[in-house]
Amino acid sequence: MKLALLLNVVEPRIGGVLIMGDRGTGKSVAVRALVELLPQIDVVKGDPYNSDPDNVSNMGPEARAAAREGKELARGKARIPMVEVPLGATEDRVCGTIDIEKALSEGIRAYEPGLLAKANRGILYIDEVNLLDDSLVDVVLDSAAGGWNTVEREGVSVTHPAKFIMIGSGNPEEGEMRPQLLDRFGMAVTVQTLNSVEERTSLVMNRMRYEEDTEGYLKEVDETQTRLREKLAAARTTLPKVTIDKKLSLKISEICSLLDVDGLRGDIVVTRAAKALAAFEGRTEATQEDIRQIVGPCLAHRLRKDPMAAIDSGYKVALAYKRIFLNEVVAEPEPEPEPEAAPKKAGSWGGL
Repeated sequence: MKLALLLNVVEPRIGGVLIMGDRGTGKSVAVRALVELLPQIDVVKGDPYNSDPDNVSNMGPEARAAAREGKELARGKARIPMVEVPLGATEDRVCGTIDIEKALSEGIRAYEPGLLAKANRGILYIDEVNLLDDSLVDVVLDSAAGGWNTVEREGVSVTHPAKFIMIGSGNPEEGEMRPQLLDRFGMAVTVQTLNSVEERTSLVMNRMRYEEDTEGYLKEVDETQTRLREKLAAARTTLPKVTIDKKLSLKISEICSLLDVDGLRGDIVVTRAAKALAAFEGRTEATQEDIRQIVGPCLAHRLRKDPMAAIDSGYKVALAYKRIFLNEVVAEPEPEPEPEAAPKKAGSWGGL
């Protein structure tokens, strides 16, 4: 889970992370803690869309108009934004709507940016993503696919950039996700409750120390956090220099073909994630080991679901990797036959 989050900070084009798992396993805590590690980016000061001052094509409408008129834009630094979508959010809150204050005070039609505008060039986090309303799912999908959000409200027509890393978390017991939304996440991981007594005790004690002396605990981990923040910044600088051998790229496509992955999104995401992992570890060439570490989270959620399968998707990806890269052919286990129902006896509960 942590590696998938960090790789998306290094390479936003991976497409985000879906984190599913048991309740109380720290899914939301891990995502919200990511804010402290996010590096700073150049922005146009005061712009609600976090516009890039060096890229006119990716600016909000006001900054783009000013740049094309030749005006000098005020530059500033800001940390990569992380915007959380509340479970009860309305479509107007997410997309943006009419600015009522300006309409009443100045008598003009103006647009008030929504959460998608604030998340531009940042992270859009959806907790309990499997419970998200279908209308919001469609809106988020459109923006995630095209990188732009178009709003038509009461005579106001606005198109603004909405390029973000989408992170979702949820408990699979509370409902399934739509396949269209599932495929939009670059990586997907499943978090389970720890069974190791030592690890559970360590986490509990750390949590207790944090609650008893928050400032003191933050000072203890500040050096570790700083090193990780610097490592992320260095990885983002190194990433454009990272290469991957053509033979490895061919094998990635062989795995996707063997698993019958729909479309080409899986091939692209595996390549990007492998290069991001190499950059994160300070290397300029992606290796077979990089692919081994990330191929499961990149492909497992893209496989077609078979309710009769005896193994899960992650294990299927592991078998495909061994077959393509290591020439190991492992037979899939046969599904266990269903036990025959015992005959019902008269007078028993089953006979009622």
